[in-house]
Amino acid sequence: MPCHTARVTSMGDAISSTLLDWYDKHARALPWRSPPGEALPDDDAWPYRVWLSEVMLQQTTVAAVKPYFEKFTRIWPSVKDLATAPEHEVMAAWAGLGYYSRARNLVKCAREVARRGGFPKTEAELRELPGLGTYTAAAIAAIAFDSRAVVVDANVERVVSRLFNITDPLPASRKAIKEKAATVTPEDRSGDFAQAMMDLGSSICTSKSPRCLLCPLQVNCEGLRAGEPERLPVKPPKKAKPERKGTAYWIERDEHVWLVTREGTGMLGGMRALPDDGWSAREDGSGKPPIAADWQDAGTVRHTFTHAHLALTVKYGRTVSVPDGKGDWWPVSEIEAAGLPTLFAKAARTVLSRG
Repeated sequence: MPCHTARVTSMGDAISSTLLDWYDKHARALPWRSPPGEALPDDDAWPYRVWLSEVMLQQTTVAAVKPYFEKFTRIWPSVKDLATAPEHEVMAAWAGLGYYSRARNLVKCAREVARRGGFPKTEAELRELPGLGTYTAAAIAAIAFDSRAVVVDANVERVVSRLFNITDPLPASRKAIKEKAATVTPEDRSGDFAQAMMDLGSSICTSKSPRCLLCPLQVNCEGLRAGEPERLPVKPPKKAKPERKGTAYWIERDEHVWLVTREGTGMLGGMRALPDDGWSAREDGSGKPPIAADWQDAGTVRHTFTHAHLALTVKYGRTVSVPDGKGDWWPVSEIEAAGLPTLFAKAARTVLSRG
């Protein structure tokens, strides 16, 4: 048993050393990163930028996140600035990035961090912050503070599954993946190692057609030796998403359109939107308009959420009265500045494209 432990430790050291050497030469230059091997910035804004990027990157691509990260750090350059921002302004700035519960938690977390006087440095304390799960807390601990933490995102899951030929299907294999990832995570340069694993997964150990001949870890890869690394990690069959139908209403008066703010929880919660007929991921909308008008069909937009596909019919009409409930008349000429989520931005374009 002692020999086996020594062998695993030695192999883990070799893997981490090889990967860090590769990362030193091939690291992506990203606006929220410190160059590999350099001392971390002695700046209160550094953990804020790491945290902000990690929240934005959840279930979103680097290319999509870059302009949002630059916008947020320009408008709110510190966590204190974000903590004092009105939630509706943050939600509007987030519009189009998706998974809007992240934006709501972003504000809650910023306010808690400001109350504490700064970001905690340990993984356990980071887990106490609103919206920070296991992965995000580990990533911030490693990348922002260079604490040793085992960071496992989808890219790392794929790399580790192939590296150790873990053939059990997800999600049951996640415990084994975390344990194996721990055996190769070094004590030093933990943040660089986490980002190296992410870069390897995004550029070489890709989900389809992995570029194994270019991989710095090919000699260590048990999945490659087994002959089918691209089939790992094994994923459970996808469940069919239900098809939902709903209707959104463009209510116009004096070159202004009536916008509402959706309830703070649920789909697109807290976002500005066109009024609709109450559709949800669980059921179709009622088809009942919020106000009497000579409604005209503008078309149908389609959108996919985590739990459902939606076909949203868009109707438009003019009125001289004010709809029931809370809302605001927004200038039609400035609709792009309203911060509508992607679904309702599509609906607005559908109406406006009719001239």
